[in-house]
Amino acid sequence: MTARPLRVLTWHVHGNYLLYLSQAEVEFYLPVAPGRPGYGGRGDSFPFLARVRDVPAEAVRDLELDCILFQNWRNYLEDQYEILSEEQRALPRIYLEHDPPQEHPTNTRHPVDDPNTLLVHVTPFNELMWDSGRTPTRVIEHGVFVPEGVRHTGEVSRGIVVVNHLKRRGRRLGADVFERARGEVPLDLVGMDAESLGGLGEVRPLELAAFEARYRFFFNPIRYTSLGLAVIEAMMVGMPIVGLATTEMATAVRDGVSGFVSTDVGRLIEGMKHLVADPAEARRLGEGARLAASERFAIRRFAGEWEGTFSDVAGRPTRERSTVAPGFGATP
Repeated sequence: MTARPLRVLTWHVHGNYLLYLSQAEVEFYLPVAPGRPGYGGRGDSFPFLARVRDVPAEAVRDLELDCILFQNWRNYLEDQYEILSEEQRALPRIYLEHDPPQEHPTNTRHPVDDPNTLLVHVTPFNELMWDSGRTPTRVIEHGVFVPEGVRHTGEVSRGIVVVNHLKRRGRRLGADVFERARGEVPLDLVGMDAESLGGLGEVRPLELAAFEARYRFFFNPIRYTSLGLAVIEAMMVGMPIVGLATTEMATAVRDGVSGFVSTDVGRLIEGMKHLVADPAEARRLGEGARLAASERFAIRRFAGEWEGTFSDVAGRPTRERSTVAPGFGATP
């Protein structure tokens, strides 16, 4: 008899990440409670596979589960005590940390302090910066895919910036860096509330890759955050990347090979001007970005690492991988 797949309860916190995570051969259950943050279930913005399943929040305690995957502090500190049974709270558990510490960058203790919980970081930089105390850690770097056939063309001689709520999030996300660069280089901003900074507004997730592929380069003005999925997706499309050489960006983008990275904003502005004037150079750097992303951020590597992690934590193997290929055309 074929063993059933592992069953993991998690919350819908970051839609793009959940789409990539769901490429792992695991059944995911998402609690649903109308109007409650993190309880939106599958929604209709992403083409989740059938193994991503909604469950009413009040019915979660009746599920037979193998693992609980927390993705933010509210999940861990509050939600588990409201929707999980006592037996479920004793199940193997993982806390997925999406960000570096936002208080003190080096001396912040992670809120999870439990030798029986695995703390998974999405970048080596994040693991380096958090004080994880006695909690065991593991790094699973991002994995992404883009719609089949979408590749960088670069006919629009402008740069594109993809940041949600940039005005509200201010210096940490580089609002001032963006404004300075925009004064000298043609840049378009997309993302939630981009209009408040004169941007174009939000582009639907499934349409973003094709939309940005027309631009000459991708500019990331962010000073301090995790390595954004938007950056990696742009690399996978074959866009040259320009950004600050901080956090994991300093290792993801090679200066002069896959784009330009520096802590000198003036140097980045000169690099962007060069790309606007030289589409051939943009194509060369974009191909370097695509090759780097294909090697480091492959979706099969990512899914396989998550399958192994769930198996390790739950104490039993996942099922043999199917032949379903990832992609936006996959059957929900």
